Amino acid sequence: MRTKVKVVGGGLAGCEAAYRLASLGYEVILEEMRPVRSTEAHRTENLGELVCTNSFKSIDPSNAHGQLKREMRLLGSLLLSCADETSVPAGSALAVDRGLFSEKMTESVVNHPLIHLRRKEVVELPESPAIIATGPLTSDRFSQSIQEAVGEEGLSFYDAIAPIVHKDSLNFNVIFEGGRYEETGDYLNCPMSENQYEKFIKGLLEADIHEGHDWDTVPYFEGCLPIEVMASRGQETLRFGPMKPVGLTDPHTGDRPYAVVQLRREDRTGQMWNLVGFQTRLRLKEQEKIFRMIPGLENCEFLRWGSIHRNTYLNFPATLTDYGSLKVRKDVIFSGQMTGVEGYTESAASGILAAVNLDRSINGEKPVMPPGTTVLGGLCRYLRTGSSSRFQPMNSNWGLVDPLQVRIRNKKQKRQMLGERALGDFTSWIVAEDISRISANNETLEVAGVF
Repeated sequence: MRTKVKVVGGGLAGCEAAYRLASLGYEVILEEMRPVRSTEAHRTENLGELVCTNSFKSIDPSNAHGQLKREMRLLGSLLLSCADETSVPAGSALAVDRGLFSEKMTESVVNHPLIHLRRKEVVELPESPAIIATGPLTSDRFSQSIQEAVGEEGLSFYDAIAPIVHKDSLNFNVIFEGGRYEETGDYLNCPMSENQYEKFIKGLLEADIHEGHDWDTVPYFEGCLPIEVMASRGQETLRFGPMKPVGLTDPHTGDRPYAVVQLRREDRTGQMWNLVGFQTRLRLKEQEKIFRMIPGLENCEFLRWGSIHRNTYLNFPATLTDYGSLKVRKDVIFSGQMTGVEGYTESAASGILAAVNLDRSINGEKPVMPPGTTVLGGLCRYLRTGSSSRFQPMNSNWGLVDPLQVRIRNKKQKRQMLGERALGDFTSWIVAEDISRISANNETLEVAGVF
């Protein structure tokens, strides 16, 4: 008799998880609430529907998004197989015909002999082994059940995300280290003169704001206001808020700056730094223009843009095990965007890994995680080691992975080396952990035959 497992959610993560588990021989019950219960964002009842864009971003292996795709291909990603068949010209990006893509995903899943699709709203956590991949638009009733399982503080209903920049791209001729009142040196400070501050405020007030869709409109919390909203409340509001210069002395001048933008370390290796208090709804082009007005960030590399929007996601480091299961139910694993990954491919990759680890859990084996030199491994490490008090979703970027042992000044060469190392280490990890690659025609391929 085949072991039965459930996958809740028919998005990208859920489809990847269901397909892998079925290809490994499990009888999979895939539960999707649409069209029984629709969402404000979806327009069809197809599985794997793309609601925001038709692009899966770069395929260049020197780009973190491109490298993640290489890692997913080594695992036999259903998403990438369907994307290849439905692609449209998009330069160095992988883009698809949205309609054809979701139709292909649906066809691939429902035609698998071991996947049984049930159209129903799940309102309680399954009793059997399961993967939960209901995404950022999880229904209210199911969200309540999840919240009861993880605790009151475990589930967030909105994102308040500040931009993140790469340390190597910062201008340390301007930026200085130190905390207010010398309490800690874990901050980087971008000092502003009065004139620079006034120009910055003017830019914020005149900038184009992304209004979003009706479905991502949320009430603002006073303790987490968009930077442009704070600026609109008065010329000096930011100087008495996140940009206050109190307790700081610029060692370059010996004086207290008129205002300061602080950067806070985002990762253990100190490569990623977020702009403290700079959650925003500015459009991306506006963010790039205005935030480069900040002294020291003129030529910075943005690893993540700021945003505030409706979202449902788990406080991963506070509520889940290292591999994404409930602490009291090791056979219930969460995946996809609700775990704190941002992006189509990131969500899908999370679903693949969840299936790998549910299979191992059922068979009494320890869960596995890719090494921190890989993009998927770095992303998983961020989820499990991030600060539980200020956990925010993250997408793929080179700041997540272990730095190279040698300093490479040429950015292109550095990224190429990061990509080649990641590919080699991911390949070795798959072989060492005996992880099967699943093909698009429902066959399990021998690991040794993949490479």
